[in-house]
Amino acid sequence: MTALHAILVAGADPLSHVVDRDLIGSGPYAITMNTVTLVVAALVFVWVIQTVAKAIGTGPESQGNERYITKGRLAQLVEVITLYLRDTVVRPQLGADANKFMPLLLSLFFFILINNLFGLIPLLDLQHLIGAFMGNEHFAVIGGTATGRIAVTAALATVAFVVWNAWGIKSGGVGGWVKHFTGGAPWYLWPIMIPVELMGLIVKPAALTIRLFANMTAGHILLAVLIGFVAASIKALGVWGVPVSAVSFLGAVAILFLELFVAFLQAFIFMFLTALFIAQLTHHHHEDDHHHAHAYDEDHPATKDVTAPVTM
Repeated sequence: MTALHAILVAGADPLSHVVDRDLIGSGPYAITMNTVTLVVAALVFVWVIQTVAKAIGTGPESQGNERYITKGRLAQLVEVITLYLRDTVVRPQLGADANKFMPLLLSLFFFILINNLFGLIPLLDLQHLIGAFMGNEHFAVIGGTATGRIAVTAALATVAFVVWNAWGIKSGGVGGWVKHFTGGAPWYLWPIMIPVELMGLIVKPAALTIRLFANMTAGHILLAVLIGFVAASIKALGVWGVPVSAVSFLGAVAILFLELFVAFLQAFIFMFLTALFIAQLTHHHHEDDHHHAHAYDEDHPATKDVTAPVTM
């Protein structure tokens, strides 16, 4: 089989770009192609973060003022993204508690982002090309998008779910965490509020899981279909299929740039919603504190409370 034929075969089956395959073993404990991709992406994530941290960190005094300057375009890009997320997303949501959750939220964002970007690298097609020379056009050991696998997105959502509920219990106690199911509504609305909040307890992690999984899968299938048209139209129509191939190719390029945007967008949305769900429990407890403080002020006006300082 020629290398060109291998490329055409790879583009003719869109599902081959999103369906996982077992490499070692079978069943739930098998080592799959997505597993290898996930491990490699995790190693790249750790390497990038360590490299960037060294570039951003303050250097020795011998460098003078230069030691405060972030070195390298990658480090500068990560620094800008980090500061933007901290100042415009996390701090407005979490306030004084922002620094406690920055490591987790940034880890989620960059880990998901790197996995999303890995899916845009045509690793499968390159391996199919190599396999054509080896006599196995389906050769592949790495590829696909790990975040296009629902087990991976479910695991990430589970981590976020545990964190925001553990924080809710820690910050407000078990009683405060249970009380948030009433939504601060009067007791006669509890039969409505409690079931809704209990459903929200399940819907929130499910939304994180399905949104990331569906967007990564759908985008890659659409891109693979357009690439498949490039090959199929020429094969079916010959020279008359060239215009169709040209339009399909341009469409694939446009979708590729859209997928690049979606890779950043979905990482941002996952991190943003996690911060929002944490903030909902935090703000609920703070509102209770303000309510109690307001009730105390009404019962103890400053003009009558001898313990309250009065400035004349």
